[in-house]
Amino acid sequence: MTPPALDRRTFLGAGLAATATTAAPAADPPAKKVRVAVIGCGSVSGVYLPNLAKCPYAEVVAVCDIKPDRAEKRGDRFKVPNRYPHIDRLLGGVPFDLLVNLTDMQEHEHLNRQAVEAGKHVWSEKPLANSLAAGQALLELSRKKGTRLWGAPIPVMSPQFAFMAKVLAAGQLGRVAAAHADYGHTGPGWSAFFYEKGGGSMPDLAVYNLTTLTGLLGPAKSVTAMLSVVTPTRKVDDKGEIKVVAEDNAMVLMDHGNGVISHTQSGFNYFNPHGHEGKNETRHTIGIVGSKGAMGLVGYDWEPQGVDLATENKPGFVRQATDKGGYVWQMGAALAAECLATGKDFLVTPEHALHVLEVIQAARQSQDTGRRVELRSTFKWPVVA
Repeated sequence: MTPPALDRRTFLGAGLAATATTAAPAADPPAKKVRVAVIGCGSVSGVYLPNLAKCPYAEVVAVCDIKPDRAEKRGDRFKVPNRYPHIDRLLGGVPFDLLVNLTDMQEHEHLNRQAVEAGKHVWSEKPLANSLAAGQALLELSRKKGTRLWGAPIPVMSPQFAFMAKVLAAGQLGRVAAAHADYGHTGPGWSAFFYEKGGGSMPDLAVYNLTTLTGLLGPAKSVTAMLSVVTPTRKVDDKGEIKVVAEDNAMVLMDHGNGVISHTQSGFNYFNPHGHEGKNETRHTIGIVGSKGAMGLVGYDWEPQGVDLATENKPGFVRQATDKGGYVWQMGAALAAECLATGKDFLVTPEHALHVLEVIQAARQSQDTGRRVELRSTFKWPVVA
């Protein structure tokens, strides 16, 4: 495989210097700081940790990784005093309140459960669990334990999402009919887990678009999908040449009810002249059309640049909502810490994350059976009032 000009790993490294804080510093020091432990000290931790370091409500007290040298390097760089080689050592070590789980996606479920059982709050990168049933059991456990549970991604927090939601609520597009979203690149090259069972382009990439579209159009009622493996073998840094098991090409149709149908496309075989550099992506990656108007999200929903809106009264696209308002995709853990410290809540909910997980699960079932799959889960909607 020829590596992309700028893959996610390179992008994450390049993003360190530009990482934004979650909020302006408080006028007075916060009454409470949430003690945070980060597990998984790979690439993604390189953007989460600077964000957490700037959050006035969070204090990172520990880092953990099964490759101890990675925990040591992150600890040294971000002045985190406690480093552990295993979650058992982490949970038995320095006291903390919030676990931030940045490990391989297949590991999230059991690590999240272990943390909740130990009475910890959890912010998890996507997905929360490996199945809807396991995720719902985890959420029920967290409620019994009196802890909070959240899962990435967080595109519902962007000003662009809020603008699009308000356009829809105001009826500016008329009767909404359809939406399309796409997100892809030529695939990560640093780890095999993206291509192994439980990985794939849907939980890594489509999860953003699925979160955005269900957040804007409402929970999906049913799913029909076609999935494939375009590149049967890959060369990755950690395991050399591997067989690709999880989908690297996915087309997912969601029925949102009331006649509204959306389509999400994701894959690891998609050439993009911009590579994976979000700020350089200026096309519409999400489009919604109705009987009286259309709008398109400019850039990715994890790195939005603005929204183009056209209506019957103003038929030419006009770009709006260009201010990011401090939004960055890696701010979820810091927002979770703020919620725990202040009692404030935010728009990201575990129910929404689990609904998207069920969409992904249903898409795989649809591919296996050739049938439309009805969904059982839902979440509070509309997300933005």
